[in-house]
Amino acid sequence: MRTLAAALAACILAASTRTGDARPTLATARAVQPSDPPPIRGLYVNRFAAQSPKKMRSLIALADTTEINAFVIDIKDEFGINYQSRDTLVRRNAGRGGFIPDLHALLDTLHAHHISAIARIVVFKDSVAARTNPLWTIRTEDGNPWRDKQRLTWVNPYTHDLWEYDFRVAEEAAGEGFDEIQFDYIRFPEPYKSLPPQVFPGAGDEAKPDVLADFLKVAHRRLAALGVRTTADVFGLVTSVRGALEIGQQWEQIASSVDVVLPMVYPSHYPPGSFGLPHPNAEPYKVVFGAVSAARRRDDKMGLTGNHVRPYLQAFTLGHPPYGPAEVRAEKQAVYDAGYQGWVLWNPGSRYDAFAGALDRQKPQPMPPAPAPLAHG
Repeated sequence: MRTLAAALAACILAASTRTGDARPTLATARAVQPSDPPPIRGLYVNRFAAQSPKKMRSLIALADTTEINAFVIDIKDEFGINYQSRDTLVRRNAGRGGFIPDLHALLDTLHAHHISAIARIVVFKDSVAARTNPLWTIRTEDGNPWRDKQRLTWVNPYTHDLWEYDFRVAEEAAGEGFDEIQFDYIRFPEPYKSLPPQVFPGAGDEAKPDVLADFLKVAHRRLAALGVRTTADVFGLVTSVRGALEIGQQWEQIASSVDVVLPMVYPSHYPPGSFGLPHPNAEPYKVVFGAVSAARRRDDKMGLTGNHVRPYLQAFTLGHPPYGPAEVRAEKQAVYDAGYQGWVLWNPGSRYDAFAGALDRQKPQPMPPAPAPLAHG
């Protein structure tokens, strides 16, 4: 199932290729669309939930009776791929975490229930591909594979053979029927001082934000030809920090390379003092409003409008206070007040019954015209 917007985007790509422009701009693609589709209001579904028919029936029932209209499903995570691939390169990096029994049937069921299917693909935190392809890894100064605090190896973002592997996973997911490809861990690992320095073979003079943007631009070009959206997850701090984080994420670079950006604006992840708040986790509305408003101001300056920002919201408890329906409702309202209508709830165990009271019963409608840009301060 493909949306009208996706079909139009594919037509634009074909036309622009004939005239020598390999990729339409996001602004051009939006200009021919009469209106944005209904905003995505989704749930994250981890690999194990997606493999369980009983769990999927429960989540579908929740979506049938609430505003939820999309599932973000792990199709490739830190444990490898989560489906039976027909691609030799992909199968070689499959891992041993099992797979969804009948992915095509699951996607047919979701579409029959008017639930958009979004494939989450973890990119650079990939210990399975690192183990299978030692030449793809980040190195230490003595040439050994670099390991993070959990002793996991990461793959090197400058390795284009790795890019091809992830693109082929994405294209296979699109061929199965996913409506959107969502790239996660589009970043470098944290360079903790307690760990050895990281060495990136093949980096040359290319900066971290540039190589991440290049990956996403190539992905967008290839996936637009298949009629699916390209989206990317980023740390919540990226919306409000002016420069690039040490992990390479910088708002303008990523935002201009994809159809939608998903900042992970979990209040529990912000340090004391963020947005002038001594205890951010206790202020879900203020944190989410501050973070998403910052993203909108930056998008306004680039002319990016519509459903371009779709934050991940905290549907889990980490520290005090415990989170429940009231906190999730506050987060949702903050998104709307900042000028956007879409969001995804994140619970690492894909357990949402405790938050069902925060969900409205009416499905979201197509977005009205965008409000006037926020004043720039």
